[in-house]
Amino acid sequence: MGNDIKVTALVMAGKRSGVLDPLAERAGVSQKAVVPVNGTPMIERVVAQVAACPAVGAIRVVAHDEGEIARLPTIAALIAEGRLSMVEGRFNIVDSVFAGAQGADFPLLITTADNCLVTPEGYAEFIAKCLEAGAGGAAALARREDVQAADPIGQKRFYEFRDGAYSNCNTYWLGSAQALSAAEIMRDGGQFIKYPRRIIKAFGLVNLIRFRMGWGSKEKLFAQISRRFGFKLVPVVLADGHYAIDVDNQRTLDVTEKILRRREGDRSGGAAAPNPAASG
Repeated sequence: MGNDIKVTALVMAGKRSGVLDPLAERAGVSQKAVVPVNGTPMIERVVAQVAACPAVGAIRVVAHDEGEIARLPTIAALIAEGRLSMVEGRFNIVDSVFAGAQGADFPLLITTADNCLVTPEGYAEFIAKCLEAGAGGAAALARREDVQAADPIGQKRFYEFRDGAYSNCNTYWLGSAQALSAAEIMRDGGQFIKYPRRIIKAFGLVNLIRFRMGWGSKEKLFAQISRRFGFKLVPVVLADGHYAIDVDNQRTLDVTEKILRRREGDRSGGAAAPNPAASG
């Protein structure tokens, strides 16, 4: 693969069937993906950053309520340009990834609508490192010290390895259609720290023990998982700890808005200040 390759970006913007997300309810919107973050709907913000990455070509937004998202100005402009298409979300995250990947040109960059702090430079760094590693699949990680330097309460969950602690950045790489089998890891929703049985199902009991005990480096664990799937999976460590902070609840929304206001000023239009007592 050359450096001029263009990847296809999947932006996952689905919602749980029959459940109104608490952030959406508080913001008075129908789905989390359009909750404003410093004045801009989060899906619009993420798509703008993805579109500004020189290594990204086509963009696909996978959503259950396509119409509401497609009407947002940034989304509508990219649709008119022919660069972005909407894909109907499926019942779960894995089938939604499969739907988004159908007919797409590989490799795929997968990110989520709540990754409001990832920049075009962050996506470019991830893509370049995946290509350099010859990755069949990859997950973006950030070091605990970098995440806590970005914000001390922005992320509370970390994976412990012998070579340090890392947080997931909700950014993934699928190098080929064969690598789609790795998406099965997420069928039960990921969240391996909270639900270790999911590691057993996805990776096997021995790898669960190694993971929970902190035995081995992240590279060794990914190499063992690679043998299980039959292609090369790699961990990609990104330089900026902000990339591990996503909008998951009121606490992380408040943190994200605080960081964005430092970057770009207050664009909330006089919206109520975040509740400092909120937690999650």
